Amino acid sequence: MRKPRMPVPASVRRVPREHPVVDRERPVRRRAGRRPRPPAILVEQVAKTYEIGPISVRALRGVSLQIDRGDFVAIMGSSGSGKSTLMNILGCLDVPSAGRYEIDGIDVRDLDEDDLSDLRNGKIGFVFQSYNLVARTTALANVELPLAYAGVDRAARRSRAVQALTSVGMAERLHHQPSELSGGQQQRVAVARALVTNPTMILADEPTGNLDSRSTEDVLRIFARLNSEGRTIVLITHEPDVAEQARRVITLADGRIVEDRGLAGVHEHPPPLGERPVSPHLLRRVAR
Repeated sequence: MRKPRMPVPASVRRVPREHPVVDRERPVRRRAGRRPRPPAILVEQVAKTYEIGPISVRALRGVSLQIDRGDFVAIMGSSGSGKSTLMNILGCLDVPSAGRYEIDGIDVRDLDEDDLSDLRNGKIGFVFQSYNLVARTTALANVELPLAYAGVDRAARRSRAVQALTSVGMAERLHHQPSELSGGQQQRVAVARALVTNPTMILADEPTGNLDSRSTEDVLRIFARLNSEGRTIVLITHEPDVAEQARRVITLADGRIVEDRGLAGVHEHPPPLGERPVSPHLLRRVAR
């Protein structure tokens, strides 16, 4: 089912990036003698069909993938490819019509709505293209919201919200409303809101779609830092230059995975220098 894309302001311009923001040479720390933990995400032959009157729309057609803990994965695809449907399933916002999905070894087919809600709140932080901030409400209050819904007391949620906003460079904007913030600043508030519950996984749906080059760089660097701290990052995007900042790129078309390309997985050594993608911008500079 196609999801309408948010309009991008005409003023947004992207500058090609010379180097990936993620540290692909970061080693994975493992404790000797410990039993391997299940992957962060395990999807096996997942299908999703929407019934629209007499018409059946097959959004996903037997998708299988595994995402390990601490990985940084970009999922690409054109409009209608199924990437947003997959994102909703990974985020436990929707359930597959067929197939199996496990998050941290928990089979979501066995969970009722309350359990799914608890799983989302405890393990997943969401970031969206349109920020989804509450208007006429301060950045601090926006970030406090997930904790308020979870029943955390006022003093504790205020402290954790301040800490989350400080971690994304928004300590000087705690009491600003969304209308008083730039697009990049609003997205950083949205990232802080995703972080405030201390999730193990961040699911980001087109998080840079409305941002200019500088704001895109800021947000991607935050994701890279969160990944370096051990969080699993899954980023939906249609922008190749953004996808190239991940460790692994999965491409969808017509509800199927058509490419699964590892730039440098968390269990791999970094690729030789000659195999790394080189941006056209850098090639033009070298040619001068």
